[in-house]
Amino acid sequence: MLIYMLATAMTVAMLIATVFGLHQEAQRVRAKANTKRFEGFGSRKPYRRF
Repeated sequence: MLIYMLATAMTVAMLIATVFGLHQEAQRVRAKANTKRFEGFGSRKPYRRF
């Protein structure tokens, strides 16, 4: 019975860690997307790759 309780606790802890990690990744991607601004079609330098 104890092993089942430990397995359940570990499963819940891993689910919480996964949700927290996904939230952190979404925040990072959202922050990265907000830093890129649309400069228009003609404002890029001809030799710039990014």
